[in-house]
Amino acid sequence: MKDYIIKATAANAQIRAFAATTKETVEQARQSHDTSPVITAALGRLLTAGAMMGSMMKGEKDILTLQIRGDGPAGGLTVTADSQGNVKGYAIHPQVILPANAIGKLDVGGALGNGMLSVIKDMGMKEPYVGQTALQTGEIAEDLTYYFAASEQIPSSVGLGVLMEKNNTVRQAGGFIVQLMPFAEESVISRLEENLKTLKPVTTMLDEGFTPEQILETVLAGMDVQFTEKTDTGFYCNCDKARVEKALISLGKKEINDMIKDGKSIEVNCHFCNHNYCFSVEELKQMVKKASR
Repeated sequence: MKDYIIKATAANAQIRAFAATTKETVEQARQSHDTSPVITAALGRLLTAGAMMGSMMKGEKDILTLQIRGDGPAGGLTVTADSQGNVKGYAIHPQVILPANAIGKLDVGGALGNGMLSVIKDMGMKEPYVGQTALQTGEIAEDLTYYFAASEQIPSSVGLGVLMEKNNTVRQAGGFIVQLMPFAEESVISRLEENLKTLKPVTTMLDEGFTPEQILETVLAGMDVQFTEKTDTGFYCNCDKARVEKALISLGKKEINDMIKDGKSIEVNCHFCNHNYCFSVEELKQMVKKASR
């Protein structure tokens, strides 16, 4: 199944909902960063959330960034997404190994520890919107549920999951976000709460063959789900050598000349996709001519 995001409304637009399948996206991230299983799970959950939250943005150039910084061994995660379903991300320490948690699952909360979740929305204004909340569990879905309620005042339910194969490749990945509109009636809220009480884990549903549409039909059972839009999603980094060169030029003549003095080519790594770009001494000399300071 190709990765995609589905958008829907329910209960006469009293609820808006998103669901995604992201197996290929998370596997691409795993391969790019050579992540350990627990970091694959952590980064995969945040990538899935980022893809769905990015699709909530209106403008073509709008950019969403999700950042977690914690005192656990993972250090933190960063994910960036746009409104077209493109998403990318990385972990500060990608190869953390931890024993399973108390219920035998990958210990994402233990890997991240205590810290902060930041949601940054760059919508072309002078300053981006920044919302921050303390991590509640480090399991990411619960942290985003809390963020929506505390920072955006939107009662929400977030479900995220990554299931690994024994060979540490990604078996399933996906999630959902369900949000109540301000005018939601008490009966709708009660029905949603009842549905969520008996809901299987996201990875269980995906492993049983559920599509994102079927996940939302289950979460929103009895509430007349209307699917409104389907968007492909995938791991995509827009870095290239020209962009990296511009970044180096922006450092200024002094910094570039210091690199030239070493007499060796330099290598610049993109955090998001882990691709390395090599620049020769001659290329650095050309950059000095282009630098303004």
